[in-house]
Amino acid sequence: QVQLVESGGGLVQAGNSLRLFCVASGRTFSSYAMGWFRQAPGKEREFVAAITRRPMHTDYADSVKGRFTISRDNAKNTVYLQMNSLKPEDTAVYYCAASKDGLQIGVYSYKYDYWGQGTQVTVSS
Repeated sequence: QVQLVESGGGLVQAGNSLRLFCVASGRTFSSYAMGWFRQAPGKEREFVAAITRRPMHTDYADSVKGRFTISRDNAKNTVYLQMNSLKPEDTAVYYCAASKDGLQIGVYSYKYDYWGQGTQVTVSS
């Protein structure tokens, strides 16, 4: 069983930046596709960004394109989400997820096999 642990969330003002981290256990991290999802109170979980295994193709939700960047460091078993120009509507619990289908960008939560516990991001206006 793969364990994922997110960190880096916090409270920031609109327009500022935040970087999220997700560290995975196991020895097969480099073979996974990795994704970030978020869930705000009263709303369903939504896709944010994803990155495949090598050659590391990426995909983003329209709402974050140009502002967020997903990346990974396989040597550290870590995936990152750099969030710039944050808006109040970005406020949510952010979750990282791993898919054993390493070459397919998964925008649907059911395509992911493992999930972290989430980290809170709050953006004030």
